[in-house]
Amino acid sequence: MRVLLDTQVLIWSLLDDPRLSTEIRRAIAAAELVNSSAASIWEIAIKRAQGRLSVPDDLLDRARRAGFEPLPISAEHGWLAGSLPRLHADPFDRVIVAQAIAEGLTIATTDRRIIEYGVPVLAA
Repeated sequence: MRVLLDTQVLIWSLLDDPRLSTEIRRAIAAAELVNSSAASIWEIAIKRAQGRLSVPDDLLDRARRAGFEPLPISAEHGWLAGSLPRLHADPFDRVIVAQAIAEGLTIATTDRRIIEYGVPVLAA
């Protein structure tokens, strides 16, 4: 399985948060590929700068050490995200959905609204 971590699952994975289920941890560990979206990193940085999120300074290094492959946002991803039905108002989540569709990835997520897009999901 090829997995794309949504923002919350990315943070929980990197911080070893107990809210992330053992089942999802195992699925991530067993995945052929685990991606972290540039959209997630961007979202984390914005919320951190606004004081709405506290994460360690070395979060990017942790993602690299964990073997999470960064997934850039391409023009195709942006176009697809803008074309998706507005089932989800969060633009970062819409980019993640578009990336999963375009790249054939399964999204590991805590967000039930993402399921409405019909993409493969690992519910965290």
